[in-house]
Amino acid sequence: MAIRIDTVASREKLKPRREPYWQRVRKGCFVGYRKMTSSGHGTWLARARAEEAGTKQLFQTLGEFGELADHLRFDAATKAALAWFDHLGRGGTAATATVADACSRYVRQLKVNKTERAAKDAETRFKNYVLNNARLAATELPKLTPTQLEAWRKSLTEMPTRSGGNRGKRRSDSTLNRDMTCFRAALNLAYLDGLLTTDYAWRSKLRPIKNADQRRELYLDRAQRLKFIDKAPAELSAFLRGLCQLPLRPGALSKLKAGDFDKRLKVLKIGQDKSGKDRRIKLPEVTAEHFQAAAEGKQPTAPLLSRTDGKAWNKDAWKWPIKAAVEAAGLPAGTTAYTLRHSVISDLVHDGLDLLTVAQISGTSVAMIERHYGHLRGDVAAGALARLAL
Repeated sequence: MAIRIDTVASREKLKPRREPYWQRVRKGCFVGYRKMTSSGHGTWLARARAEEAGTKQLFQTLGEFGELADHLRFDAATKAALAWFDHLGRGGTAATATVADACSRYVRQLKVNKTERAAKDAETRFKNYVLNNARLAATELPKLTPTQLEAWRKSLTEMPTRSGGNRGKRRSDSTLNRDMTCFRAALNLAYLDGLLTTDYAWRSKLRPIKNADQRRELYLDRAQRLKFIDKAPAELSAFLRGLCQLPLRPGALSKLKAGDFDKRLKVLKIGQDKSGKDRRIKLPEVTAEHFQAAAEGKQPTAPLLSRTDGKAWNKDAWKWPIKAAVEAAGLPAGTTAYTLRHSVISDLVHDGLDLLTVAQISGTSVAMIERHYGHLRGDVAAGALARLAL
């Protein structure tokens, strides 16, 4: 008599044992239920015959489906098993990978398809927020559950930030989104590559928080920017002036080399920024003069805007000098190097430069510019409408 595992009543009658109970779902394909104790959810599995290996059997753990009601688990397990069977039929792998494996595979993909910087960033986030949880890292992907990922997300939310000006403070929604993005992407890649048959475990639990990236409201007008530069040490003022003349991220500006400025064409090449690719900006005469003076007498590989000792600027080097200059200039609390980028982009948008061009020279997307600066187009639109008046 065939053993049934498709109803709650039939599963309750089964005796606990290590060997799974199997029920055929189609030729050569079975759904299994392992009942180790009298209580507990039990574990669901799939079994299929490898056609290219004759009678060899392939197995896949599907998980407990403990988040579902008892009467729904067989159907959920069958659906997951059928997806795995179809995956095998298309030549997919039957190998079992862990969360740590998924993270490693994602980092390798970034090194090939993106940049070394992007791969390093993801690797660091995994090390700090995923792989530090030994139990989670060792979990086989098919055994991941929504409950497990919900607990991970909760612990990440409660974990204070590790760096930057908000170090030790509560993690912001935007920071949480960035930390979750890599993990979600790693799991999605594993799912696409067939290392597990469903994204059910993280589909809802790792969704980004909506509207987390709020507009940067702190804005410095031209007079405030000039005062900022004036109150800064001489070695820093050239760096700040560069931020006031171009909508660059401070980190991108600090990485520029003297060879990145083409004196003849008055073109500045911005290397691999957060956007992940090079871009070139044609400079107006007055801006070109500033960068030409900075590059004068330097080797092509030397920092374009350097400190007195010839070293490149970085966030640790400019943090305290900028804080002192902000206080000396009487600027609003919270003013940072990034405030200058925001202020410059605000001016470009407000003065009517099309958003595509603003996005291109800023090294970001049009969608991001629209989200944070689209409200500034109101005056531009009003002026255009006024010119239509008869």
